[in-house]
Amino acid sequence: MQFTLPEDFPEIAFFGDLTDQEGELADKLLSVEPGEECLLFFNSPGGSPYGGIALMSLIQLRGLKATGIVIGECSSSSLWPFAACQRRIVTPWSVLLFHPMRWQSEEQVGVREAAEWSRHFQYLEEEMDQLLSDLLPLPTETLQQWTRPGRFVSGKEFAEAGLAECVSIDPIIARAKKKTRRRKSSS
Repeated sequence: MQFTLPEDFPEIAFFGDLTDQEGELADKLLSVEPGEECLLFFNSPGGSPYGGIALMSLIQLRGLKATGIVIGECSSSSLWPFAACQRRIVTPWSVLLFHPMRWQSEEQVGVREAAEWSRHFQYLEEEMDQLLSDLLPLPTETLQQWTRPGRFVSGKEFAEAGLAECVSIDPIIARAKKKTRRRKSSS
């Protein structure tokens, strides 16, 4: 499928760890008028699950008509804002990593607090899996197969599951090959 980028839509890049840029991304999403269209480009390994949930919530609550385009990686918590997009686009080389939520704490916590965090974590993981399944939409069984123990899904496979459009960048490759041939013939 050929794809031409729409003109004059705000463009926001979700590059790198979401945790490191959550505030900046939120500001950019808030700069798009409610209900308006925008393009979101993804090349992110994820980050904090709460950051992914917050960015997804902003897109949904503001009714943004977002088109999400995975130009590299869209993994872990970056899957939630991507799933919130009304239109999802991947390339054959896009990669999406689905995995169970990971708990890490850099603080020393007491046994009771750790037990509460474990209870909350299990609840959060189940709720977020269901939310992701609903947003994409993706059968829960397929999501479970992709998530446990964790699986890289290609853009092609993601599109074949009916979850996105797979766009060809063949014209770009053809132009590059043509330029290379011209250089070789002129030498």
